[in-house]
Amino acid sequence: MNQNWQHFLQTQNAHIENNCVQHFGNSAAERTAMRDGSIVCDLSQFGLLRVSGEDAQTFLQSLLSNDIGELNGQRAQLSSLNDAKGRMLASLFIWRDAGDYLLQLPRELCEPVRKRLSMYVLRAKVKISDTSDEFVLLGLGGAGAEAVAQTLLPDSGGMHSNSGISLIRIDANRCQLCLSPIEAPALWTQLSARLQPAGSPCWDWLAIRAGITVITTATQLQFVPQMVNFEVIGGINFKKGCYPGQEIVARMHYLGKPKRRMFLAHVDGDTPPQPGDSLYSAEMDAQAAGMIVNAAAAPEGGYDLLAVVHIASHDSQTIRLSAQDGPPLAFRDLPYPLP
Repeated sequence: MNQNWQHFLQTQNAHIENNCVQHFGNSAAERTAMRDGSIVCDLSQFGLLRVSGEDAQTFLQSLLSNDIGELNGQRAQLSSLNDAKGRMLASLFIWRDAGDYLLQLPRELCEPVRKRLSMYVLRAKVKISDTSDEFVLLGLGGAGAEAVAQTLLPDSGGMHSNSGISLIRIDANRCQLCLSPIEAPALWTQLSARLQPAGSPCWDWLAIRAGITVITTATQLQFVPQMVNFEVIGGINFKKGCYPGQEIVARMHYLGKPKRRMFLAHVDGDTPPQPGDSLYSAEMDAQAAGMIVNAAAAPEGGYDLLAVVHIASHDSQTIRLSAQDGPPLAFRDLPYPLP
């Protein structure tokens, strides 16, 4: 986290752990606002990689699951970086910044992914740099977020930049701002007068309820993109050229179907589920029936989560957290249909 920005947030009563804002003094009120009202969050749980140079587009096109050519400065997109077996190394949120590309991903993965991408540069005219501390990312969520965003950049569509502030619309209830740390305090003051300041777990909860996963260190190389519904939410383009793992991803799309899928669920209890935690069912005996991908505290208590589960077990068995006698998962409807 940019140090000047961190110091400002601390003056706003931010409780910061591991460079992320956990809350602003009242977690319960923040969780209520994320469900029933509108919130503004610092998104320092994410970092940014800048990919620049005259070969940047063709370089990324050859490595990622989505069609980078569709990024024209008016929209952002999801994509994935996979290994040769089609397993996800990272989920990415990407947009154009002038002639460069900004890749948003969990901050903990920025350096490993930067090194991974650098392996492929060879003679390409491409530079990959970690620019995480050069920007502040803010998330606006809830029914009133759209109206507040309109007051900032009234001519914006899917994405717009004005006076150094980039506004990216994610869905009907979420948008994101990218700006410099110098401009961020004044904008935060303006936003927090109209929206409830909330910790990063609240933003994570909104993404979970939207059915949008984030790959972390604990879940790297665990899933082919279709297992986390990436083809449903627009993270894969099946008409583009080759990239690492493309053959596996395409074969699953055209010749088969995944045996595991990501579902939305709730679990009661006081112990927070963690990404990478195993799930069990009676049908699978001692073998795990699935894995937690993301989890966050729910406003009514307990935790909402995204979990990749064997489809057969999801359809016919009780799925339990961490052990055969662990707390049961209550599955909920995703906001989009599965194939």
